[in-house]
Amino acid sequence: MSEKVKIKIARNVVHLPVIALRGLVVFPNNVVHFEVGREKSIAAIEAAMHGNSSVFLVAQQEMDTENPNREDLYAYGVIADIKQALRVSDDLVKVLVEGKTRARLLELETEGRYLQASVRPAPVRGIAADKRTQCEALVRSLKDCFEEYLSFSPQLSKDVVYNIISSDNPLFLSEYMPANLLLKYEDKQTILNETSLLTRLEKLLTLLREECQVLEIERDLDEKVNAQMDKGQREYYLREQMHIISEELGDAEDTRAEADGYRRKIEELQLEPDTAEKLLKECDRLARMQSSAPESGVIRNYLDTCLSLPWHTATEDDLDQTHARKVLDQQHYGMQKVKERILEILAVRKLNNDVKGQILCLVGPPGVGKTSIAHSVADCMGRKFARMSLGGVHDEAEIRGHRRTYIGAMPGRIISAMITAKSANPVILLDEIDKLAGDYKGDPSSALLEVLDPEQNRTFKDNYLDIPFDLSEALFITTANDASTIPGPLYDRMDVIELPSYTRTEKFNIAKRHLLPKQLKNNGLEGRVTMTTPALYEIIDGYTREAGVRNLERTITSVLRKCAQKIAAGESEKISISASAVKQLLGPEKVKPTFISRKDAVGIANGLAWTSVGGEMLPVEVAIIPGGSGKIEITGSLGDVMKESAQLAISYARVHAEKYGIAADKLKTLDIHIHAPEGAVPKDGPSAGVTLTTALISALSGYPVRHDLAMTGEITLHGNVLPIGGLKEKSMAAYREGISTVLIPKDNAVDLYEVDAEVKEKIRFIPVEQLSQVLKHALIMPGQTASRTAPAVPQATSLIAGEKAPKEPAAVM
Repeated sequence: MSEKVKIKIARNVVHLPVIALRGLVVFPNNVVHFEVGREKSIAAIEAAMHGNSSVFLVAQQEMDTENPNREDLYAYGVIADIKQALRVSDDLVKVLVEGKTRARLLELETEGRYLQASVRPAPVRGIAADKRTQCEALVRSLKDCFEEYLSFSPQLSKDVVYNIISSDNPLFLSEYMPANLLLKYEDKQTILNETSLLTRLEKLLTLLREECQVLEIERDLDEKVNAQMDKGQREYYLREQMHIISEELGDAEDTRAEADGYRRKIEELQLEPDTAEKLLKECDRLARMQSSAPESGVIRNYLDTCLSLPWHTATEDDLDQTHARKVLDQQHYGMQKVKERILEILAVRKLNNDVKGQILCLVGPPGVGKTSIAHSVADCMGRKFARMSLGGVHDEAEIRGHRRTYIGAMPGRIISAMITAKSANPVILLDEIDKLAGDYKGDPSSALLEVLDPEQNRTFKDNYLDIPFDLSEALFITTANDASTIPGPLYDRMDVIELPSYTRTEKFNIAKRHLLPKQLKNNGLEGRVTMTTPALYEIIDGYTREAGVRNLERTITSVLRKCAQKIAAGESEKISISASAVKQLLGPEKVKPTFISRKDAVGIANGLAWTSVGGEMLPVEVAIIPGGSGKIEITGSLGDVMKESAQLAISYARVHAEKYGIAADKLKTLDIHIHAPEGAVPKDGPSAGVTLTTALISALSGYPVRHDLAMTGEITLHGNVLPIGGLKEKSMAAYREGISTVLIPKDNAVDLYEVDAEVKEKIRFIPVEQLSQVLKHALIMPGQTASRTAPAVPQATSLIAGEKAPKEPAAVM
């Protein structure tokens, strides 16, 4: 009759069937298979299989004990799950188990068909914060000792070796190594008994060193025995065997000739003595091997990679300013500040040929031409170009390469780029450097610190090559959308060049001079299709909203494809695209008007926000609800910092209520609702303070806010206006929406130098340092004239938004 196992858990105590192991110790997180022959052990397996497949595995102290008691078993064992049980015969069962949890044996019941025990899970104590350095040192020593152990015990499987070498997890190593190394079971039990992870690592290191000493003594003894043989006779016998085998296979001369060929190429390169010596040693190893040996293929790949590097091959720089300016103007419209910066770099290189270490970082929204600028720099200087994308790279080995101990090892991306460029001084583009990601495999941004440091990259050592290579002659250019996500030490090594968003006029010229001719050629429409100026402006204004020109190019291509379809169908031979034709081809305009205050209104103020793809307008609405209890409601996916700005605005309104005709007791009977439209877009940042305060004072006082005015700035509790970031992008958003006046913090006035000249011609920037100045410019007080384009809207507290614009990235006020 089958018997089901009941597991009782009380105060973390578990009641399980027990299997006493002879000469075997099982560790957590390890899969083990063994045979069971004793009746009680077989019965314990059957009971566990009828229960939840859990069983307690514990080693017995003496292997010859047939019916062990509590005193015959060790105090610690492992709770394991039975994965598979196969009955070979009546008295033999093969079992496959997986260790789950280390546990302590509390009580043992020997009566019955099988052993049962009460056990309590006993996980290993972790490492205290002040002991982490000691733990790291132990892990390193343990792995070094393991490498020495490998030299004596090469019979370990590659999976075991890889798992140990590639892991730095102390708990994993403390369980995996004793479970898979050839240690005595008493030593393994000693390690399992240790409750402290630090002590366990120390004992494991001691045991491993002792084992290495024993193995070394055994090897010495074997060598002494073998040395007694006649050395000459033994060598003669072996060499004759090798000669006959090589002749039969026909590869002896091949490998020797191949090694000689590599040796000649290495000597012709005239490398550094240490580098040449290492490569020549690999040639000697290859000469002694058979061509069919797997290791010979690894050596060939290594030598081919090293010889394909451009050790002494470089292009001559073309630093002529006129040629460089011509290339830049031909390939890019506008971007005068960026072009001047590049020409300055070329000028310095012309005056000082030894200048090195200039790492350029192009920062700007998507689609503004960062990658194409890097191509242009290479064309200007007459250098080779190589590009490597860093977006999503999370493995340090992608940068430094893999060690040759691993199967399928290869050099890192930096060395691969140098091989691709076939030049020692190429322009290497590191694209999307702000999107690097680190995980347990390492931090690639830390590996790039050496690559982008001119004091270190002279002797850059790839893990695969294991020989130094000079990267100081290469010109590295990186790109990023958001410089704030680049790690500080990495950002500090780079010379940052900011690429701003394009204005409407710049987009038109780029489309007319570059995008349209390119797509006409790609679609086979040269001489068959023309596009008028109004048509291009219609595409820019009605169908694209972006900082760059990627969507603009896609939309132009879409229009041309539809024209190509008509010409291919024979409907027309030549087509001229007008603004109305664009609407017929593409349908209704996709870009809807941004929801901002279009009329002078009470309780609505136009703010400015920064996003990763450029600036945006971000209005703030405030509604006053009479008959309330002073409750304040804040909506619109606002972050904590922005909510705090709203609290500051409310406090300022209470303090200065009398100045703006607001009854002091009025606030106690009103509910205030503050809302930022586009509720699905997260918003945060302190620079919405002036916008929130203006909208709140307007709603409480009834004074309208000018609709043709936008503002930005952080506020203090006493009404001071503090500086903000992203003024260039925010001013571009105001320009795009036709705003005529922008209020900025006084301390940001110096940043107007970076604002495009076209924007400064259309917008009047007013520096302010107090909230009273903001309200003076923004509110239409009694006796003042409303904005010329629209009359004031009396007592309006909110506007109904029109159709929502396309979803935007998170905004930072």
